[in-house]
Amino acid sequence: MHAGRLKRMSLAIAWLGFLCSPLRAFSETAPGTPSVGSRPAVAPRDGQHDFDFKVGTWTTHIRRLQKPLTGSTTWIELNGTVATRKVWDGRAALEEIEADGTAGHFESLTLFLYNATAHQWSLNFASSNEGTFSQPSIGSFHDGRGEFFDQETYKGRAILVRILWLDISANSHRFEQAFSDDGGKTWEMNFIATLTRTSDSASSHTTPPAEMSRENHDFDWQLGRWKLNTSRLDHPLKEDGKWIPLTGTVNVEKVWGGRANLAEIQLDGASGHLEFLSLRLYNPRAHQWSLNFATTGDATLSTPMVGENGHGDFYDREAVGDRSLFVRFAFDSLSHENTRDEQAFSSDGGKTWKVNWINEQTRVTSQ
Repeated sequence: MHAGRLKRMSLAIAWLGFLCSPLRAFSETAPGTPSVGSRPAVAPRDGQHDFDFKVGTWTTHIRRLQKPLTGSTTWIELNGTVATRKVWDGRAALEEIEADGTAGHFESLTLFLYNATAHQWSLNFASSNEGTFSQPSIGSFHDGRGEFFDQETYKGRAILVRILWLDISANSHRFEQAFSDDGGKTWEMNFIATLTRTSDSASSHTTPPAEMSRENHDFDWQLGRWKLNTSRLDHPLKEDGKWIPLTGTVNVEKVWGGRANLAEIQLDGASGHLEFLSLRLYNPRAHQWSLNFATTGDATLSTPMVGENGHGDFYDREAVGDRSLFVRFAFDSLSHENTRDEQAFSSDGGKTWKVNWINEQTRVTSQ
C-alpha cells in the first residue's frame, strides 16, 4: 500500500486496458562503451523470476495503521484473498486483492513490471475510486528479501515509502509498508499483510458491482485475438519521413472479473521486433479512461493518455526527442471484425496534427 493507497481504501475497482501506442519505439538508446583500462563489470543477477513465489491464490490477513505519521497506535484489520498470475511471458505479473473488515470493503490491483536492463521491478498500484496508477515503487530482491522505494506526497508533505517482501516460503510470505518523513532515518510501519497459499493457480473472485456505469464495457469489442498491420513513420518530426510496415498480433483478454482488459502486442518489420503490454484504467469519478503501455525496452508505464471512449480520442503531453509535444490516440472505424486506430503528434498546441502510426486489425478469434 502506498500513501495514495491508504487514502483510497474504500471500494477499489481499477481498470487495465489496451493501447497500441508506440511512442517509445521512436526513442533509441545507444549502448554504453566501457572506458579503456576499466575492470570488467560483474553481470547483475537476472531477477525476472523473483516474484514467481507469488503466483497462485492466497488468503491474507491485513493490518493497517489508521493514521500514519501522527503517533497513532490504532490498527484496522481485514481478511481477504489475493490472486497473482504471470503475464507478458513472465516479464510482468498481475495481482488482485479483495478484503473486508470493520473499515469496509477493499479491492486493488497491482501490476509488477520487470526491467531487464536495470534488473529491477516496478510496482504499479491502482485503486477503483480513482482509476489511476500511483507512483511506482522501484527495487529488487537480495538474499530472499525484496526492497522497493519511492517518494510520494502524503497529507501535503513529501515522504519516502518503503515496501518489503520477506519471510518467503512456498506456502506463505509477508508484506510490509512503511513511511519516513525524515529522509529515511526512521521508518513507521503502517501496512502489514501475511499470506497463506490456497492454490497454485490464480483465480479472480471479484465481480463488478451493479452500480458501475456503461463505460466498463466500452472496449469489450476488442476482446480476442487479432492480426495487426501497422505503418509507422520512421522520423515523425521530419517532413521527409518514410512509412515502415510491420505485421504482428494483438491478444486482448478479460481480467479482474471482466472489469479490465489486458493486451499483449508483438510486431515485426524492417525496424526490428517490438513488444508492448497495453493497459487501460477507468476513472469512475471523472468518467474517463487512462491508457497506459509498457515496452520491453525499459518495462515502465508510459505517461497515461486520458479521454472518453464515447469520443474515441485520448491525449497526453510527452517529450519526443528534445521537444515537448501533444500526443493523440484515436480509435476509428470500429467493428466486431475490423478496427483502425492511429497516433498523431502536435507541435503547435493541438492546432494541427501529424499522424505517425496507423494500426489496422482483423479479428482471428473471439474471447
